Amino acid sequence: MEVGTLATPALWLGFAVLVVAVLAIDLGIFNRKAHVVKPREALVWTGVWVTLALGFGAFVWHRFGTDAAQKFITGYAIEKALSVDNLFVMYAVFTALAIPALHQHGVLFWGIVGAVVMRTIMVFAGTALLSSFHWLIFVFGGFLVLTGIKMLFRKEEEPHPENSRILKLVRRVMPVSHELHGGKMFVRVAGVLTATPLFVALIAIETSDAVFAVDSIFAIFAVTTDPFIVLTSNIFAILGLRSLYFVLSGAAERFKYVQPGLALVLIFVGVKMAIADWVKIPVLLSLAVIVVLVGGSIAASVVSNARQRRLEAPGGAHP
Repeated sequence: MEVGTLATPALWLGFAVLVVAVLAIDLGIFNRKAHVVKPREALVWTGVWVTLALGFGAFVWHRFGTDAAQKFITGYAIEKALSVDNLFVMYAVFTALAIPALHQHGVLFWGIVGAVVMRTIMVFAGTALLSSFHWLIFVFGGFLVLTGIKMLFRKEEEPHPENSRILKLVRRVMPVSHELHGGKMFVRVAGVLTATPLFVALIAIETSDAVFAVDSIFAIFAVTTDPFIVLTSNIFAILGLRSLYFVLSGAAERFKYVQPGLALVLIFVGVKMAIADWVKIPVLLSLAVIVVLVGGSIAASVVSNARQRRLEAPGGAHP
């Protein structure tokens, strides 16, 4: 399988500089001091990140044409949709480890930096594998279908990230303090380097992102195998993940039908990947299906919640 890329070395370098620049501006100018991110601020930043992504999509359209732009937007939409599940895990991590809102932004910033590095490695590794072993596309597609089916029938159980194996390993490697120590990741206690709950939360979030990254990157490979489109759409989606978290923080219970919707997205893109050699599903049709599945699951959740509130209200109708 021939896997090429539209990008030149100059474009790769330009994209890398752009990512470093926006992260530096985010941390160095707008968020130098730890603070509680209010919903309004989070909404504004979410709009900024989405606008930046759409602007880059316009650049792709201008430079490479409509087909490449459609693939970028579809990949971006897939990653944004699948990241919703990751947001709920972040909320569970912060809740379980009692991380106050004041320090959540800093943890998520470094979590995003780690995710950018990790996903870059995964995209190039996946591209190299598909280039050498075409049959892996069927493995990737089957993996997505099985993951979607498993998610579809997964019981709604409260996650307990504080009991994960990776965190138990951290506690074996170094002592962990139960105090925040002013928002630091590491401190010295009696001369011994000690991790704080913030570092533990960061490790938990990075570990969960590694799991979710496999699904999302494989899913984007169902749209295109161009590493430039795959990576840029993925990175732009996760750059806005932090602000989106503060928009949806604490709202997991209000979107009870999102999980089945995301499961159907995974099944759809898995089937699309597996049959790509025989049936070509247009990119715009794929985008429409993803929007309908995710949008429909959100709408169903909103309607169900409104109905539940009416039933619970004093004097409300009862079945």
